[in-house]
Amino acid sequence: MFTSQTSSFQDSIDVEEKDDFDGEEIAGYSQKIQLNCYYTIYLYQGTSLTLIDSSLPSEAEPELRTYISRRLSKGALLGGMGNIATVELSIPEEAVGCYCCLLEQERSPEQPDADGNGYVICFMGGSEKGLNLFRLELDKYVQGLHSSLQTPELQNLETEVRPYLSRWYEESVMHIYRVVQLVQSNISFLLHAALSHTHVDVTNSDERTKADVSRFIKAASLQGLSQQDTTSASLCKAISEDTQSDLVIDCSTSPPTLSNNVSNRFCDDWIQAFLNAAERCNPFLLRQILENFKLKAIQDMNSLKRFVRQAEMSHYALFRCCQFLQGCGNGDVLLQNARAEHSDLPEACSIITVLEEFLREQSQAQA
Repeated sequence: MFTSQTSSFQDSIDVEEKDDFDGEEIAGYSQKIQLNCYYTIYLYQGTSLTLIDSSLPSEAEPELRTYISRRLSKGALLGGMGNIATVELSIPEEAVGCYCCLLEQERSPEQPDADGNGYVICFMGGSEKGLNLFRLELDKYVQGLHSSLQTPELQNLETEVRPYLSRWYEESVMHIYRVVQLVQSNISFLLHAALSHTHVDVTNSDERTKADVSRFIKAASLQGLSQQDTTSASLCKAISEDTQSDLVIDCSTSPPTLSNNVSNRFCDDWIQAFLNAAERCNPFLLRQILENFKLKAIQDMNSLKRFVRQAEMSHYALFRCCQFLQGCGNGDVLLQNARAEHSDLPEACSIITVLEEFLREQSQAQA
């Protein structure tokens, strides 16, 4: 049983050996950690596309326009929802991932039934598989354009729209890479904070670094993924009532100084995987590792819940539960989440209390 768990855990960490992100992505990186990335924005009126601005080579833009027109004619672009696919264009990479999103204009009272008017925004770079990992970030970034796209003339193209579109890759894809580069081997403390719903306070830094860390914690958190919607709220309340302190990242030093830092063996085991991907300058691989980290944590949480249910009827199951917690290296986080989720089940809470005492005894014995 525990051999298979170890094997599964190692498979999760060894994503870079199984995935094709290195072959697809890394060849395009330079010392500036930047792929060849492109953007295009079209005005969409009725059934016609009018080019507003593009960073694509002149021979490639008409090819993209043909592709977008075909997608629109099939109804494949829904307002506000990004669509990601592979496109073949006359660019050095030939085939790249392409994110497209239709931003519909608000209908005026004079033309309440008018439809098909708006803007189509396209981001190209990396691969379809890589961009799919950042779909939510790309959707949110495109929505940030709404306030700048008020008139078809776009007098603010030079001052607002073009600079915003040009930063799509830096702002939507590179934040995880920047955080790993910032904290290096201390990334385990951020991972533990994300799993345990510990607040992270970034001091003496610019706003971009604060935003990067906040987005990393949100991306690594399991909030919203629990089977019970009340679990996250219950856990956050439990944390606020606890004596647990905020994790503080002081950026006045280089590297930053971390205070109130807590980790465990589970989070420590992922450090090298993150550092290896960062050394390869591969943000897509970093995101895949982060997703695998969350998946493994979820699998362990589900295993613990199953063991707790069995332990209500069997002392042997309770023994197996203790063994599982000792072996997974993430017992403190799992029990914290389990207590919040089973707060209204007295028998389960009694078992969790026994398990917490077992972990404390194990920790004291190893100290």
